[in-house]
Amino acid sequence: MDLRQLEYFVRVAELGSFTRAAAELGVAQPALSRQVRLLEVELRQSLLVRNGRGAVPTEAGKVLLDHGRGILHQVQRAREDLGRLRGGVSGRVAVGLPSSVARVLTVPLTRAFRAAMPDARLSISEGLSSGLEAGLVSGRLDIAVLYNAQPSREVDATPLLDEDLLLVRARPPGLQEDPPPGPVDLREVATLPLVIPTRPNAIRMHVESALAAVGARPNVALEIDGVPAILDLVRDGAGCAILSRNALLHSPRPSAFTAQPIGDPPLRIRLSLATSLQRPATPVQEATLALIRATAPEVVPHA
Repeated sequence: MDLRQLEYFVRVAELGSFTRAAAELGVAQPALSRQVRLLEVELRQSLLVRNGRGAVPTEAGKVLLDHGRGILHQVQRAREDLGRLRGGVSGRVAVGLPSSVARVLTVPLTRAFRAAMPDARLSISEGLSSGLEAGLVSGRLDIAVLYNAQPSREVDATPLLDEDLLLVRARPPGLQEDPPPGPVDLREVATLPLVIPTRPNAIRMHVESALAAVGARPNVALEIDGVPAILDLVRDGAGCAILSRNALLHSPRPSAFTAQPIGDPPLRIRLSLATSLQRPATPVQEATLALIRATAPEVVPHA
């Protein structure tokens, strides 16, 4: 059994698409299909059902997928163990970060990673927590920082830190920055027009859950994805926003807004460090997890 063919099959099965797998692996789709077909011929089993929406593993494919993940993981571990004999940790680790976290964590994490593991490679992707979690499950990511991670059979999530959520409004002309406004009640938040991300954004879902707990619903004025666009609309008078302190502090003009804590005790959202339960962590991944745990609290404002 050819390891390349096995890797190609696993990526197609995990991503559910020859097109997406070819793009991620950096190979032409016809070549990818040919290698998977050669594997099926060798094993005398149909491994994937191809349909208009992609590719789904057959029963035989599900069996090989479980074995294939383990085999490829052991190969990676062997490479990393051999690399340590050369005097350092080697291998590749793919990390996914929410955009607001990536803005402050990417540089210090990369700096710490290069200093600790000069022979290893780090890849960082940005995205919504829902997309990052899907990347963990599919194998595209090894580690992800997730907002409001929920228990799952496929993902192991451990708390990293808690971020305050703030009600953000445009600062009226001439209003002094001090003293900062006091907390605003959750029920009052429900009466305000909100510029808020679309579902399944983690902060959106968390806010809706908190409001539901006091018998209220958000008054959604506009649904916009992306912190810069949300803040532009708030500054233009379209409504208020609910954002983390980190997202506001690292906006181009934080002084253009007022920010109030929400509720008493304050409304907060948890950041968790997540890995896949389908693939045990390699040494380079374990080392990267330790670096994130050490670095994130130093650069991400938290409760």
